Parts: sequence; structure tokens; C-alpha cells
Amino acid sequence: MKIIDAHIHFSDIQSFKNTADSISYVDYSTEGLKTECKENNVKLGIGMGVTENTKGGFPDFSSPNPMTNNLEKKKTKKLAHCVGINPVKLKGYDRIKELNNIENSLKDNEIVGIKIYAGYYPYYVYDTVYDPIYKLAEKYKIPVVIHGGDTYSERARLKFSHPLSVDEVAVRYKKVDFIICHFGDPAITNAAGVVAKNSNVYSDLSGLIVGDENKVNKRINQRLFIEHIKRGIVYVDDYSKFLYGSDWPLVKMKPYINFIKEIIPKKYHEDVFYNNALRVFKRLKYYI
Repeated sequence: MKIIDAHIHFSDIQSFKNTADSISYVDYSTEGLKTECKENNVKLGIGMGVTENTKGGFPDFSSPNPMTNNLEKKKTKKLAHCVGINPVKLKGYDRIKELNNIENSLKDNEIVGIKIYAGYYPYYVYDTVYDPIYKLAEKYKIPVVIHGGDTYSERARLKFSHPLSVDEVAVRYKKVDFIICHFGDPAITNAAGVVAKNSNVYSDLSGLIVGDENKVNKRINQRLFIEHIKRGIVYVDDYSKFLYGSDWPLVKMKPYINFIKEIIPKKYHEDVFYNNALRVFKRLKYYI
């Protein structure tokens, strides 16, 4: 079975490196990505652009727009790109310059979407600061990927990443496709309501487990953990709304693929692992 991993990271972020070294035991590099993709028939990964310029770590309010996948200068055909947005820079004197930089990046077909780091930056996704971003997404016919639920930084604020906030922008921008990351975990039932209600809202299944193969296997055998996720999937009752993603390097690909296979009925595997990503990320046609 061919796979598109719709949510990975490939940025020079210290917390990603630390997790790869001591928690997930991943080779966080171009060669590491190529090896895991080859071993698991992952034809393409979609990298979520994010940068940090200071020792304070991510979120970095000083990062220029757009944020990119900057782990290594060497490009790989295994990686498509979503550009990340720093909304703090969209309120300053350089607002127009920042927006121009973002739009210029979207003219490149290698950019397949836009990533909003809700929770990490202190703005609700329906804040007017993001309106120019959604208008650009509509203009260039690319989806907006929105972080949902728990965060990987104690400096983030969960109220800004609650998946119910996506409902507001999904109604306001019906011509834009939105993807809630991580199924909004732990607010999965709320995310399920937003996905089920709105024809233009999807969810990826990335980042539900962070760790190595032992951690993944432990979670698979925890009934309440699995039921917590399945309840939301069953509520949506539409497997065209889900995209496979891993959140690599926070977890190894092989055990995470096996985990998603456990919670998605086999007859929908090709859609969730491959076809849905091609449909939602329309520019992937330039890669596949």
C-alpha cells in the first residue's frame, strides 16, 4: 500500500532534535527520512514549516514569514511543504512585507498548504490577523492546516488551539479547506463535531502518540486510549475526512502506521493513507 504522510517536521527545532535523540530514537536527517520512507512505502511526506531564531525555542515570536522546513539545505523529493505563519509579525510595521513574502512563496508549486500554529501563538484562528492568510489560501486553492489540541510546549496556551474555534473560520471561508491536526486530541469529540458538520473541514491523525515502538505498542493495548480516538472517528462516520500523518520525528513511522491501521477499518486504508491527501492537497500532483 502506498502512503502519503501528511504531517511531518523537517525544521531546525531543538525540541524536535531532543525528542528524536532520546524519546523516539529517530535519525532526524535527510537520510533518516529517506530510509524510513523507503522501508514503509511512504511516497511523500508533507513538512510543516516552523522556525526558531532565538535560544528561547518555539514558539519564536521573532521568526520571519513564511516559516519553512529548514533542517538541512539539501532538498529531498520525499518532502512537500506547508509554509508556517507567525501572526505576531502580521501586526507590526512590516505587515505588508511579511504578507508579500508569504504570497510570493505560495507561487511555488512545491508549497502545498499553509500551517497555522494555533495555541503556540496567542491568537484564536478566527482572529482578524489571519484573514489575509485565509484569503491567500482561497486565491491559490491550497488548504490551511491548523494545530489542534495539546501542544508540545508549556509556553503555549490550550484555549487558542481548541478545535471548536475552527468552526468559525470554516463557516466564514467556505471555499477554503481546513485540516485540524492531531484530531484535536484530547478534545477529539469536539474536533469530530467540527469535521462532521463542515464539508470543508478534515482532520489528520498525526501526533496521537509520541515515542518509540514500545510506547506505541503500549498505547495500542490501552483500551480506553483506543476507544477515546475511535469514538470520534465513528461519530464523523466518513473516512474521506481523515488523512494519515505521523508527526515524524516525534514517532517512528513503522509502528505509527501499524497503529493507524488498527483504528481505521481495512477497506478505508487506501483512502486514509493515500487518496485523501491527494484530493485535499491538490498541488501534490506536482510530486506524485
